[in-house]
Amino acid sequence: MKRAGTLLIVMLFVGFLVGPVSAGKWGQGGGSHSMDLSSMVSQYPYQGLSEEERAGLIQMREEEKLARDVYLTLFDKWDHRVFRNIANSEQRHMDAMKSLLDKYGMTDPVVDNTVGIFTDPRMTELYNALVQKGSTSIVEALLVGATIEDLDIYDLNTLLAQTDNEDVQMVYQNLTKGSRNHMRAFTRSLGNYGVTYTAQYLSQGEIDQIIAVGWE
Repeated sequence: MKRAGTLLIVMLFVGFLVGPVSAGKWGQGGGSHSMDLSSMVSQYPYQGLSEEERAGLIQMREEEKLARDVYLTLFDKWDHRVFRNIANSEQRHMDAMKSLLDKYGMTDPVVDNTVGIFTDPRMTELYNALVQKGSTSIVEALLVGATIEDLDIYDLNTLLAQTDNEDVQMVYQNLTKGSRNHMRAFTRSLGNYGVTYTAQYLSQGEIDQIIAVGWE
């Protein structure tokens, strides 16, 4: 697994720009989705999971919470609907990951659903750094959003290559599609301010290709 290293890289990148701050008190969010991934998980056969696959499920459950929590916090700060809308989608992604954990009898790392609270201390540090950066201006907030989606797509692509479980692949593929749409939404909003997002994890060519393709 290279995910822990990826998280440390983004922490170093953000930490270079800002220092950590304490998490504030923010509201929760829900959301709907045209495809009920949680219900679909039960339609796939039960397949054994490797330790690598199990680690990926746990990490992605908290990473989706990280995205949701950052977006809820930045919506509270800037009242920009892109953060509210995508936070709703991230809640749906969290639910899909929870359905996989439940199916395979795994312990949920999200023991406290409060915004900014994580089991993995690296997630807490990353949340604080991203919120600090995104609180300086609306443009920086949108750049944080695009960076999170860049990281999500990169990590999901890595995880997809590590699993042959049909249900896990289905969820990861749909989460990746959602993240591509989120990337399009953030880069479109940045374009309204005359700003172009520069790739941090995917290649610039991959980012440009995602943006060039219409909504999925």
